[in-house]
Amino acid sequence: MTLMSKMKLITAAIVSASAVMASQAVMAYEAGDVFVRGGVAQTDTGSGNGNVGGADLNVQSARGFTYGAGYLFSDKFGVELNSSEKFEHDLNTTPGGSAGSVDRLPVNLLVNYYPMGGLDSKVQPYVGLGLNYTSFSSEPSGLSIDESYGAIGQAGVDLAVTDNVMLNGYVSYADVSADINAAGATVGEVDIEPVTIGGGITYRF
Repeated sequence: MTLMSKMKLITAAIVSASAVMASQAVMAYEAGDVFVRGGVAQTDTGSGNGNVGGADLNVQSARGFTYGAGYLFSDKFGVELNSSEKFEHDLNTTPGGSAGSVDRLPVNLLVNYYPMGGLDSKVQPYVGLGLNYTSFSSEPSGLSIDESYGAIGQAGVDLAVTDNVMLNGYVSYADVSADINAAGATVGEVDIEPVTIGGGITYRF
């Protein structure tokens, strides 16, 4: 299934679920609101993810649980801090085949814009830009991967179930690039640029 197909499927599922809800709840994001989110996500790393020791590197896609929290400092703008459990990515090289696996932990700090903020609506879309920090662990024996700092963007939507509970869906793109080291020397680079598609629940306090 292509990335576009996955996005369409998730969007259709969220919209369909909201359409059959008996509740007619609406909600308005307002200054001072605090929310928490939790769910699952699939991260698509694409192909051509750098190189190591002269071989092309491919980082396989992965999925895992995600979580986050946010605060609105005005009706239409807020901050969000989110992360996930460690994504375990299988590694392949060309030539060479399987090269083990690595754990990736992303932490994102974003400023979100809510175009419907301050207005009662079942649908509350948002877009955000910010900073992605990524750390790597459990690298293949003899290798270490540096930390990465880069930009991240996201677009999502909250669909009201009650005044406080919402269905959430989103897609994000991050710029993740880091050196690969062995015996104190740089032997390659990992370049992931993951596209992440996720869904779950938002709870507003």
